[in-house]
Amino acid sequence: MSSDADREGLGRDPSTWTLKQLATFIQNARGQQLETARVAAQGHAYDSAHPREGRRQWAKLSLLANRLMLADGEGDLTRTRVTHQDFMLRMWVIDRLGPDDTDPDWSPDALAADTLDALTITPAQAAALADGWRDLAIEQIRRLRWHKNLTAHVETLLGYLAPGRTREQLLAWTSTRRLLP
Repeated sequence: MSSDADREGLGRDPSTWTLKQLATFIQNARGQQLETARVAAQGHAYDSAHPREGRRQWAKLSLLANRLMLADGEGDLTRTRVTHQDFMLRMWVIDRLGPDDTDPDWSPDALAADTLDALTITPAQAAALADGWRDLAIEQIRRLRWHKNLTAHVETLLGYLAPGRTREQLLAWTSTRRLLP
């Protein structure tokens, strides 16, 4: 971490910082510092020694650091990586700590809508491209991998969605994902 953190008496290991200390640090962090803070906060969210609500607060902080990386980053690679991490943590919280429809980060319906919004091709288009993926240009292969990563949580998410159009749209990705490189 930075020497600024050491001067403030926080120490070098952000996993030992309090929620408030890490939140303050994130407000001024950039680049790799945000990634380090994201991972530290996520580690606390996963720690079953913390109470459920505390784990949600740590997860929120991890999402904040992740989303700030998006503002700092450039290009599709950063956007896709940040979005994938966002979706996976949100799904983990919904699945392990329970959904909460009053908070869009923990709402299965909001996660489903965000997932569909992030996808730029249909499952049918992805499947058609996947058939001969070895012959595709690297950018097309990368696009297929991005879609595979962006839908990694979908099978778990389906269990939280009511029957309907959104569920059906996501269900189509479950078989398509198996075809993608």
